[in-house]
Amino acid sequence: MAESSSLVLVESADGVRTLTVNRPEKLNALNSGVMAALERELDAAKSDDSVGVVVITGAGEKAFIAGADIGELAKLTPVEGREHALRGQAIVARLESLGKPVIAAVNGYALGGGCELALACTIRIASENARFGQPEVKLGILPGYGGSQRLARLVGEGRAMQLCLTAEQIDAQEAWRIGLVNKVVPAGQAASAAREMAKVILANGPVACRYVIDAIHRGLEMPLSEGLLLEATLFGLCAATTDMKEGMTAFLEKRPARFTGR
Repeated sequence: MAESSSLVLVESADGVRTLTVNRPEKLNALNSGVMAALERELDAAKSDDSVGVVVITGAGEKAFIAGADIGELAKLTPVEGREHALRGQAIVARLESLGKPVIAAVNGYALGGGCELALACTIRIASENARFGQPEVKLGILPGYGGSQRLARLVGEGRAMQLCLTAEQIDAQEAWRIGLVNKVVPAGQAASAAREMAKVILANGPVACRYVIDAIHRGLEMPLSEGLLLEATLFGLCAATTDMKEGMTAFLEKRPARFTGR
């Protein structure tokens, strides 16, 4: 099934929902319209039981999302700036709270808000021509959609400081080397590689995958002892599911599991 709107294209097939930011003439820059469309589509994907994995990418061959719309940012007052950042953070945070894996298929420039959006995804796959950066300080601002927080958690404080303070861009191989992306693929293949990875994930227990995401995200904010308790609790909850029984039985019977998400 394929649907389209002016700012976000939507395609669903075999349990994978692909959302494509569609402003190629502006290198898919995030403006208020795009953010509102993404919010709607993420909420729709969360509530749709037929969707197991979400892939996010950008239209065209040059950019994933090349940043925020500077024309909008330039008009913000201090109060409006804070509210703008909080609103953007809330929308980006939906990627982490979706309860389903979200794969960023980074097919070009992922700068500023685009990099921040990718950082909030569960997994990042980059084409070899992708470039990443947080160039906000060049504009006299700092990352506002969570970049200063998620980048440091993902690649460490030192590298996050360097990227945010120098505003430098790094290529896909360097992003992979420092742990910013999970995989690098040839140009033009990021979306297809993301869908292939989605198929691998979809073959596993959906409840277990949801609990994995929850355990990692929440556990990172806890002391180790509390994180281990969370893991044990979620492990116990798995034992209450029919998916666990099916997974164990399928393994013993040497056949593929038929998970139902229950």
